Amino acid sequence: MKAIVFEKYGSPDLLKYLDVEKPIPKEDEVLVKIHAASANAADWHLLRADPFPVRFMTGLFKPKYKILGCDISGVVESVGKNVHQFRSGDMVFGDLSVCGWGGFAEYACARENAMSLKPKNISFEDAASVPVAAVTALQGLRDKGNIRSGQKVLINGASGGVGTFAVQIAKYFGAEVTGVCSTGKADMVRSIGADHVIDYTKEDFTKNGKQYDLIFAANGFHPISAYKGALSSNGIYVMAGGSTSQMFQAMLLGPWLSKTGGRTMRNVMAKPNAKDLIIMSQLLETGKVVPVIDRRYPLCDVADAIRYLEEGHAKGKVIITVEQKSQQ
Repeated sequence: MKAIVFEKYGSPDLLKYLDVEKPIPKEDEVLVKIHAASANAADWHLLRADPFPVRFMTGLFKPKYKILGCDISGVVESVGKNVHQFRSGDMVFGDLSVCGWGGFAEYACARENAMSLKPKNISFEDAASVPVAAVTALQGLRDKGNIRSGQKVLINGASGGVGTFAVQIAKYFGAEVTGVCSTGKADMVRSIGADHVIDYTKEDFTKNGKQYDLIFAANGFHPISAYKGALSSNGIYVMAGGSTSQMFQAMLLGPWLSKTGGRTMRNVMAKPNAKDLIIMSQLLETGKVVPVIDRRYPLCDVADAIRYLEEGHAKGKVIITVEQKSQQ
């Protein structure tokens, strides 16, 4: 099969489009013929081993996982003998980050608890956009943010992969949503449900005097102390994405800042699970959440997709399409 392979840490230039052995599912795994995948910030973090502590999980001197990509959708080709939830021919989607990655390929193996049935009324591309970004938004808002109906919620980075899901999920929970994005993306953010949009090129929401019950930072951008000032009393800040320094701020300073002033500063690292995929399936099936796709790249151009994603200007998700051959 064809796959995108890298042998050492570094830039997207190191990614190679190669023929590799087709994987064989273990007893508790399914073999998925991939129709689409999506690129995430985690892919370039692993590719570059940035931040450095990533190496302690993925290989200190060279990558343990040779094929990136965790979001996939496709069709089950075969199942291991201990798999009971799926059968050959099932259309599925899921997150391979707990299964050794491998999504930028024509086939991948996954444990059955990492997969869910794909909603019949959405495309493979739409399904592939969901697992990491949507589950991060769901767990950040629901589990870390304790979101409730009627709250004033601000989504910073509302036009990105995680942010576009966060806006819609917050609206589903009944919040009054303010999205922060650049000028050219404001109309899109309104179109997916934001009640208010702040153009960060013209206004700094941390200095305009307004306060929010919950701030979800899909893009960190501001120092954590600035976010604290934009929270109402007993407000919660949840960081889901940003620079390396901002991530360490949330992890190291968040607990200390949470001890003063009644406000809570947290970060979210999504935990893949089938239950949350099922919840997202229901929201997708009913049209309460609609994926926003910016660009599509063929499998052979994954390097270009990651370069574009690293620029930080994607409007929604970046999708990898996998050509389906009549013979494998």
